[in-house]
Amino acid sequence: MVTFKDLGICEQLNRITVSLGYKKPTKIQIFTIPHALNKKDIIGYAQTGSGKTIAYLLPIVQNLIIRKSIFNSLIIVPARELAFQIASHFEAFGNIFGIRIAVVVGGINAGPQKALIFMNPHILISTPGRLVDHLAKTIKLKLDKISIFVLDEADRLLHLDFKKEFLIILSELSRTKQSFLFSATMTSKIEKLQKNFMKAPVKIEIHQKYKAVKTLIQNYIFIPRKFKEIYFVFLCNEFIGSSILAFVDTQKYAEKITLLVKLLGFKGGCIHGGLKQSKRFENLHKFKLGEIKLLIATDLAARGLDIPCVDLVINFDLPSFAKEYIHRVGRTARAGNSGRAINLITQYDVSSCQKIESLIGEKFIELKYNPKFVLEIEKTVLETKKKVDSFLRNLTND
Repeated sequence: MVTFKDLGICEQLNRITVSLGYKKPTKIQIFTIPHALNKKDIIGYAQTGSGKTIAYLLPIVQNLIIRKSIFNSLIIVPARELAFQIASHFEAFGNIFGIRIAVVVGGINAGPQKALIFMNPHILISTPGRLVDHLAKTIKLKLDKISIFVLDEADRLLHLDFKKEFLIILSELSRTKQSFLFSATMTSKIEKLQKNFMKAPVKIEIHQKYKAVKTLIQNYIFIPRKFKEIYFVFLCNEFIGSSILAFVDTQKYAEKITLLVKLLGFKGGCIHGGLKQSKRFENLHKFKLGEIKLLIATDLAARGLDIPCVDLVINFDLPSFAKEYIHRVGRTARAGNSGRAINLITQYDVSSCQKIESLIGEKFIELKYNPKFVLEIEKTVLETKKKVDSFLRNLTND
């Protein structure tokens, strides 16, 4: 069995790695860490939950153990939650070595972030927009000393179209930096981007393109569109006690479904881009702790976020893009554990469903259930839905 020590991780860091529960490296870590320690630029393609964060974290921390320098590493991510999640990993590994971390993201008062920058952090974790704001307004912030530059969830970053911000950030970085680019999928934009800032990168691809993990059971229920809420509540009842992450297309529907399930007695919450940052953190934290068992989300939560022990992913709405399906269902069946995804398919979703099945090379399995239990809750759900619709209309009018 390959160990982290075999990959070149020093004894001090290896002990911490084992104590934190990382007994053996994953495939992406096995292939990435030696090249990273040898100062190579790296492009890593691996599916969600494969351990990409630790693959670049350990070389960065080890680099700082050997030579502690301020503004040593810059990590760019697409979402605020992901930035704080990565920071928590760095704190777990780096606190004992006195490694300072600054998180610089939008949606939060820039003042405290500016103070963190003035404290000369060793590692800067940021979203592109807020970093560019600080580059323009914070004299202390210079990126020319950055030794290691990381783009995490690169495909997501490029999908969100941060081209202008990237050009500004890249222009501030040293040509001698070491660069890591990690992505769940390979795109033409990534190929183009790497040519602009990477030096003969080592390319590592761990998984088959767009393949769901083998431990994931993928089901579907074919239903009339108007009965979606009824079947969703039925599934919540059927899998009560399980940790359920459900995806919807819009912020408005995330709020609507959350209100519906709460009125029906479920402990639920939602996360989407329209929520205040503090509320998003609160709901995500409660879900991780098991205080709420049902989390309704837009695709904000589909990528990168470390949400352990998700038993079931429900696609209330199928994703607009087939590739996004892999990212959604990647929230369950992680690290070799089993999991399930259930897709609510209506007459309007058949084409999208076929595209997803074609992409992943698998057919969804029809979920077996007793229709009697659906009929038993139909009246209650429809009456509650009317109350929710009325409440939301009055709220809008006010």
